[in-house]
Amino acid sequence: MPPKASTSQKLSPQEVPVVFQRYRTELQNLAQKIGELESELDEHALVLSTLQPLVKTDPSRPCYRLIGGVLVERTVVDVVPALETNFGGIKEVLESLMKTYKNKEEEFGGFQREYGIQMPGQQR
Repeated sequence: MPPKASTSQKLSPQEVPVVFQRYRTELQNLAQKIGELESELDEHALVLSTLQPLVKTDPSRPCYRLIGGVLVERTVVDVVPALETNFGGIKEVLESLMKTYKNKEEEFGGFQREYGIQMPGQQR
């Protein structure tokens, strides 16, 4: 993890590019994970929107779910609550990652300002 931008100890000119790259890598990794979770959240939402009407009209209808790489037959009534729980959990993790990303981005901005780093196309 890169050091805080507001540390009392200045980095040497050789250390600045290393820390800069660590920040960029960490931000890219967070953004990638956020993208994956957003995709997963969309998939859960799509499946839930398809199955919700069936809970009332045909609750015993067979429904297949992939669990640990094994396709398991369940009923719509059994699958929907589990999907809703997963959807809520993914949403919470996604919100947490978004907050972490914003904080890390602010920290990176402070680091850039402290060491006078300017990206191409970035206005001061």
